Amino acid sequence: MINPAKSYTVDEYIEILRRRIWYIIIPFLIIVIGACGYVIIAPREYKASTLVLVSPQKVPEAFVQATVTSKVEERLQSIAQEVMSRTRLEQVISEFRLYEKERKSLSREEVVELMQKNIKIELPTKKEERGSFAISYISVDPNVATTVANRLASLFIEENLKIREQQAVGTTEFLANELALSKDKLDQMETAVSQYKRRYMGELPEQRDANLKILEQLQNQYQRVGENLRAAQDRKLFIQKQLTDLEMPINSSASDMTTKSSVKESAASSSIDSGSINSYESQKEFLTRNLEDLQSKYKDTHPDVIVAKRKLADLEKKKNADGFRRDTTTIKKDPRYQELKNQLTMNDLAIKRFGEEERSVADQISKFRGRIEQTPVREQDMASLMRQYASTKEAYERLSKKSQEAQQAENLEKRQKGEQFRVIDPARKPEKPFSPNIPKILLIGLFAGIGCGFGLAFLREQLDRSFHDAGDAETALGLKVLAVIPRIGETAT
Repeated sequence: MINPAKSYTVDEYIEILRRRIWYIIIPFLIIVIGACGYVIIAPREYKASTLVLVSPQKVPEAFVQATVTSKVEERLQSIAQEVMSRTRLEQVISEFRLYEKERKSLSREEVVELMQKNIKIELPTKKEERGSFAISYISVDPNVATTVANRLASLFIEENLKIREQQAVGTTEFLANELALSKDKLDQMETAVSQYKRRYMGELPEQRDANLKILEQLQNQYQRVGENLRAAQDRKLFIQKQLTDLEMPINSSASDMTTKSSVKESAASSSIDSGSINSYESQKEFLTRNLEDLQSKYKDTHPDVIVAKRKLADLEKKKNADGFRRDTTTIKKDPRYQELKNQLTMNDLAIKRFGEEERSVADQISKFRGRIEQTPVREQDMASLMRQYASTKEAYERLSKKSQEAQQAENLEKRQKGEQFRVIDPARKPEKPFSPNIPKILLIGLFAGIGCGFGLAFLREQLDRSFHDAGDAETALGLKVLAVIPRIGETAT
């Protein structure tokens, strides 16, 4: 084209169309004829589809909660990978003798890839229709397409049941193992708590009130025993005094007399007390024991201690002065003396028993005081142990509940009461081929022919350097055109 900036009129466009008509017709005819030829010779492929419904579980989830909670889309991906695996598809190919011609020239992997391309899984696009999906298979034989599509649908259903059951069984086994571990841990905690209670029995927090009551009772008992012991000691002193009065001379001051006027009385007194020297040991033993008892309770400056020491010293003086003038044999045979001695012996035994009882009660008081003092420490230890035990028990109860639910879910899947894939529209023999799409191909060929024809005409017009009017000559030559001879056409006569 010599003058690209030139504006054309309708007549000029018609003129160009007449001039380039064959550039339009020839490509158009070639493309249209090619499309028709392809439609005629192209192999016919048939597509059979099976509609599968995702049926919810038959038992309400309020009663049995399923362990398989993944979405349908996610499970379809895993199921499709399993069904469309090389092993599964080779089984289907062998079962239905598919791709007999292709297997002669292609390897097994290439045949499997070809079949994978012919399998289509279609999910509904609308949200309210996502409870179903379609499985399609494309084949040159409509009967084969129908059979294989139904077979693939059954494989999807079987694989879904298998996967759901495996997941349910795996969940149950996992929870059972975890439950066993939790049970062992709970048993260990129970053993630890039991051993701790046995080890510190009596010092536990729940025994504090009982210990306080027992301690109060022991303190009261200690007070009563102490009172009984003091009463027994007082009785002992009284009995010892009575014995002393019997053993001592009636006139203890006879040996201290300063007058020596009567030698006869002195001789008589000496003759009376000549046999009483044996009573000195008993009196000394009595006074010594009495002094020791007083010294164990009082200081040396106490009046009773001073009096006891004085009596013992007087006894020594009386011995040296031959002051024992009573017949000890006669005194020991006195019934009153024997009764007092028996009472003294029994009182000594009572004092000994009260002393032992007092020491025993004191040991028990010390023991229960120690228990009460240790109670806060045991309370803290028990609180820590019980927190661990409560946490372990709670975890065990949760696992036990989950294990029971998982077992119910497993039974649900084994009995096929859970969510299932169910064929609601099985594949039927297609009446028309899926491919090629004749109207579509012819329409595409028509538009492609027209487009190519006009495109080729436009390209040829752009490459044309000839003059078609005065403007082209002026543009190419740079000269002014003075006159133009119009086209002379033949007219009818």
